Amino acid sequence: MGTKITIADLAEAKRRGKKISAVSCYDYTTAKLAGQTGVEMLLAGDSAAQFMLGYDTTLPATMDFMVAITAAVRRAAPNVCLVADMPFLSYHVSVPKAVENAGRFFTECGVQMVKIEASESYLDVVKAIGDAGMAVMGHIGIRPQSINKVGRLRAEAKTVQQAQELIRLADQLVEAGVCSLLLEGVAAEVSEIITKRYELPVIGCGSGPGCDGQILIAPDILGLTTEKPKFAKNYCDIQETIIKAFGRYDKDVKGKKYPDAKHSYHIKSGELKKLIKTLADREFFF
Repeated sequence: MGTKITIADLAEAKRRGKKISAVSCYDYTTAKLAGQTGVEMLLAGDSAAQFMLGYDTTLPATMDFMVAITAAVRRAAPNVCLVADMPFLSYHVSVPKAVENAGRFFTECGVQMVKIEASESYLDVVKAIGDAGMAVMGHIGIRPQSINKVGRLRAEAKTVQQAQELIRLADQLVEAGVCSLLLEGVAAEVSEIITKRYELPVIGCGSGPGCDGQILIAPDILGLTTEKPKFAKNYCDIQETIIKAFGRYDKDVKGKKYPDAKHSYHIKSGELKKLIKTLADREFFF
């Protein structure tokens, strides 16, 4: 068994100027494949509500659902640094409930960090979870859980005022005790400023090359999505391959080509005659 990648390893990578690669995935099979590469971090993201369950937003992801998929990702990739998304309403109701829910990810799933879509309103939550001995990644910039409040998601920190507000929030989160930051949809120039401002690792999601690392969702990397944001990049296109495979399977079934003898189990040699005789003796019709 290899050595598990920790938060300390990510911080050391930053000090050495080594970029960190991360993938957001939601299931055992995909995580097992990603875990066989050099990827240091996997995020069990609440975007699973969209890409696994078909919802329009991340909001329907529940704690139980997130715990289940996060545990599956951990079983598939035991040595990566694993981060779990705190889903909508898991940390919004009260500080004690937030600490309890965060704890589930550590005790039931073995994560290294939980990720919170942070604003000033949740600085006390971040601090309380950290004070309880659990690492927090602060997610700022575009925050998908706020979709109903903002109306639509758009790039952040494109003006001086927006940039100043975001940097101030990052400062507050670092002071509150986050161990890492994730910047989503932030102007590249501002992301670089934030990244250089702290010793902790800063991961970018559509926030330019100046971050310490980058994260994309697995469906975008694999070319499984029909629509993707500007920053996403397909590294293969297996969508058409999958459709063709399902189509060939369908034709084989309807054409009585599958299953064949090779893909079937068979009774032991000589046992069929015995079975037929036994059934015939009991007046079974053949």
